Amino acid sequence: MKTKVVVIGGGNGSAIVINALKKFVGQLEVAAVISMSDSGGSSGRLRQEFGGLPPGDILRAVLALSPYDYHWLRNIFYRTRFTGDGKLTGHNLGNLFLTLGSNYAKDFMSGVRALEEAVSAVGHAYPITLEPSDLCAELRNGMIVKTEAALDDPTYDRTLKIKRVWLEPEVKIYSEAQNVIQEADYIFLSPGSLYTSVIATLLPGGVKEAIDASKAKLIYVAGDAYEQNGETGPERLSDFVSELESYLPRPIDTVIYHDLELTPRQRQRFEERKWGAFAKNIENIKNQQIVGADFEKDEGGLSPEKLSKILGDILDCHSERSVA
Repeated sequence: MKTKVVVIGGGNGSAIVINALKKFVGQLEVAAVISMSDSGGSSGRLRQEFGGLPPGDILRAVLALSPYDYHWLRNIFYRTRFTGDGKLTGHNLGNLFLTLGSNYAKDFMSGVRALEEAVSAVGHAYPITLEPSDLCAELRNGMIVKTEAALDDPTYDRTLKIKRVWLEPEVKIYSEAQNVIQEADYIFLSPGSLYTSVIATLLPGGVKEAIDASKAKLIYVAGDAYEQNGETGPERLSDFVSELESYLPRPIDTVIYHDLELTPRQRQRFEERKWGAFAKNIENIKNQQIVGADFEKDEGGLSPEKLSKILGDILDCHSERSVA
């Protein structure tokens, strides 16, 4: 019987973990549960015009689940944005496909499953909810900021840290996402934006209960960075962990982080992308297994190939021929 693993989060972070895990598809049943509160860019425009769900994050999860090369698929379906003066400007092929498929079939999941079939996905992606909602936050000074886009690209003073987040309106967990969470053996909380990607996925009603009802080990792939121009969240590893745990029904079992100093080439990449390397204060993390390892690309950014070896050891998976 295959071990059941679920990746929770959104954006590029979830795609990295999925790419690392799918190398063991002969031994794992891989699922992704993805945030649905994106309100910026192409996803935000399509959401406003058609009144549906934002397609961008679940698009990347589906592409990552394909046995074909993720970077090749991402360039075709996600990264390439149409140019010109018409309504297609700024959109990508994948978002348009999911929007058309969902509207044509009158069912968002029909569009997702059709895309999975088209790219021969080795697992399934599930939206955390099928109800539209917006991510909202209260800052430390009491200021309220609404929508994921406003949090992800803040115009307010960056010294004002996020105090708490919630969804408006309140929404419920998608029943199939609930099932895969409850049946999971391992739940991986992905790296990336803490609030707008990971915690946003934990906010719909029923998510805490599903995690609490599962026997899954909770594993947080923390990575090594925060966004200097993005959400105003933690800048220390221990704060990432404690803040994430405040939205979970039980403690995280294992925290994985990159424990090596950045090379000059990697530091240059961090500067170009406006990433900050978070303080690795593991002495302040008391109740979790801490796994420090090297899973940074030589040029900067997290490496699915290196991460795959680390996760394979944790899951006791044997090496397989790569499906990527």
